[in-house]
Amino acid sequence: METYRYPQFDAVVYAAKFKDVKNAEALRSRIVKAASLDGVEGETERDALNFAFIEAKLITSSLHLETAIYQALLSESQGSLRTKTVHSEIIWALNPTNNISEAIKLFGVSSRTTDLILVRAATSNTCDVRQRMHNIVEGSLVPMSTIPDSTSWADVKKHYKLNGEPALKEAAGDGNRERAVIDNIVVSTVAMKSVVA
Repeated sequence: METYRYPQFDAVVYAAKFKDVKNAEALRSRIVKAASLDGVEGETERDALNFAFIEAKLITSSLHLETAIYQALLSESQGSLRTKTVHSEIIWALNPTNNISEAIKLFGVSSRTTDLILVRAATSNTCDVRQRMHNIVEGSLVPMSTIPDSTSWADVKKHYKLNGEPALKEAAGDGNRERAVIDNIVVSTVAMKSVVA
């Protein structure tokens, strides 16, 4: 698990990657159900699930993820969230379009998710985040440095509409260079999203 500190936003962000997730469908159902629960039960369940659940196969690097986190925190600090929470804003920031439903469908947890990234943004150090993650995800916690191991580069190119990108054509045949170009483009897309939205 990684911890990122953003003093300018008075925020601490925790991020962890899980592989071989066995309960993705149950997590998705639980998230949907928690949104409609009322009273103390609803508040308790929403607090337990107070994370961004991100499909790891569409994340190209730690910088890609950190850029989305930064953009979401910036929007929250300016009172300009386009979604209901900072966690859903992270998912929205990752999506190349402005459609939140599409963002959740593509970048959120699905029944097919096997590698999952959880992100928790808080205003202070939270000592039990790792345990709370383990309480809800059935999978193996792995280092965040393994993000590119899960990346489906073909899916990233498809969703970011990069198949005709001239820079990628120049890098054709050199896998490492092509992945670096893709990463640069998607990180820039996320960084610029709030400007063009």
